[in-house]
Amino acid sequence: MTTVTRFAPSPTGYLHVGGARTALYSWLYAKSKGGKFVLRIEDTDIERSTQAAIDAILEGMQWLGLQWDEGPFYQTQRFDRYNQLIDQLLAAGKAYKCYMPSAELDAIREQQMAKGEKPRYPGTWRERTDHPQDKPFAIRFKTPQTGSVVIKDHIRGDIEIANSELDDLIIRRTDGAPTYNFCVVVDDWDMGISHVVRGEDHINNTPRQINILQALGAPIPEYAHVSMILGDDGKKLSKRTNAVGVMEFRDEGYLPQALLNYLVRLGWSHGDQEIFSVEEMIELFSLDAIGQSASAFNTDKLIWLNQHYMKTQPAKEVAEHAKWHFAQQGIDITQGPALEDVITVQADRVKTLKELAQISGYFYQEYEAFDEKAAKKHLRPVAKDALLLVQSKLSALTQWNTESIHNAINQTAEELEVGMGKVGMPLRVAVTGAGNSPSLDLTLNLLKPAQIEQRINKALEYIANRENS
Repeated sequence: MTTVTRFAPSPTGYLHVGGARTALYSWLYAKSKGGKFVLRIEDTDIERSTQAAIDAILEGMQWLGLQWDEGPFYQTQRFDRYNQLIDQLLAAGKAYKCYMPSAELDAIREQQMAKGEKPRYPGTWRERTDHPQDKPFAIRFKTPQTGSVVIKDHIRGDIEIANSELDDLIIRRTDGAPTYNFCVVVDDWDMGISHVVRGEDHINNTPRQINILQALGAPIPEYAHVSMILGDDGKKLSKRTNAVGVMEFRDEGYLPQALLNYLVRLGWSHGDQEIFSVEEMIELFSLDAIGQSASAFNTDKLIWLNQHYMKTQPAKEVAEHAKWHFAQQGIDITQGPALEDVITVQADRVKTLKELAQISGYFYQEYEAFDEKAAKKHLRPVAKDALLLVQSKLSALTQWNTESIHNAINQTAEELEVGMGKVGMPLRVAVTGAGNSPSLDLTLNLLKPAQIEQRINKALEYIANRENS
């Protein structure tokens, strides 16, 4: 049997980390079995579903590299199919018309709760045939009244729920719209879904859906209900309150590979291994190896992974993601060194791509002003001779490479009989505008000689103004 999994988000908000992890697990399982991964947009909540949310979900999936094999399918485009099957169940006596007004049902539920009972529909219209004319009605599914449903769950083992615990759920509302639980069942059947990976908050829906599948004569998929993710504060990540959107991680400068690696370990493990390429994830992933306990989000761990990937991924790949951050900060990377070369010298100095862009502007554009603290300390009158001599030596170079630049700086220090810091630090502030940078030979090698001469002149002017003030 072909393995087919699906990710089926509701477009009522962005793609958050819990949803992204579910999507990742579904995608990995399908890939590990040589199967298919389906993307389905469950937009039956028409009032809350938005195109902006759909776009955000698709963007998040694409950024993570979780490409779907089929879809995206939209439930709102399949109402005819749902209604056709609802009518079949109605004709077969497996569903019925319910004329109970919502106010009456609310009152019944209040009474049940007052008695300490579980609030539920009492089955008033289950067997009645005295249907009133011209009154609105919903369609309810006839849940079996005996026996039980056994969910065979890859994560939690067998979960048995007595049918007596379930009431007759509405499968079509009075306005004619089919409901979520019914649409999901039909979609999973029609799309050949073999394995349903979703959050543990769906466990209560699963026995209802299995009963409907059985009533339709459809095969029952296998299930894996994934535990929740707790935030850094130890509280449940909630989509409506504090769940972090996937694209926020992009905005903060994380690489998708780092986030994928982090998410896969939020519940799944393979020994003590921490670093996984996507290929390794596919090869090693198993639904049965997902733990039952809630996972705690740890931002420090994600930062550690991000730094690892920034340093170990090919610079060209990192550059593809870094471009966006330079653009966000108004830095034109076409006017300077190749971005991958900048990444090579800067990656181990920062935690995120956002920070990388923030500290690398001087490679592509003139800095507006010197860092006040660095200039005060290093651009003093005593630095003037060192800057003039190193400027002349750099200008005289016939070959521009790290070795020749290094030698020019060394020779300056030797001729002036001063330590390297007396030359290097004023030169660093002059060239970068600040007191921190990669080693000077690497930094200067990525800049043009004319830029360096101009910036040293700027530093000399600063020193002259300081002398005259």
